Amino acid sequence: MSDDVKVVRSDEKERYEITVDGGVAGFAEFVLASPGRVIYPHTEIDPAYGGRGLGSTLVGEAMADEARRGDTVIPVCPFVIKYLKTHEVPGLNIEWRPRDVEVAEHAPTDEKHPGDEGVGDWRG
Repeated sequence: MSDDVKVVRSDEKERYEITVDGGVAGFAEFVLASPGRVIYPHTEIDPAYGGRGLGSTLVGEAMADEARRGDTVIPVCPFVIKYLKTHEVPGLNIEWRPRDVEVAEHAPTDEKHPGDEGVGDWRG
């Protein structure tokens, strides 16, 4: 079976969604902190799609889109933080919050057991 994987932004739901063969396999939520500043508090991949690298694909596409938009990303979700610490996203502006980075360093984000990967309070 060939998988058709797409990442789309849903402004109505305030999240990027990754679909596999037309079904939603996961999402990365975002919250507008102020004009041009976007918080990423939570990423989730359905366990049925785990272990396929979809979390990295989702976050990579979302961050590339944010870079094209010229927004500053405030990563709070440990998965997003770990992704940004290990992947270069050309043109992306990142506002690091030390407390969130510290929490992310100790949070499990293994895609083999996906689910509730957001840790911490995105409000500050």
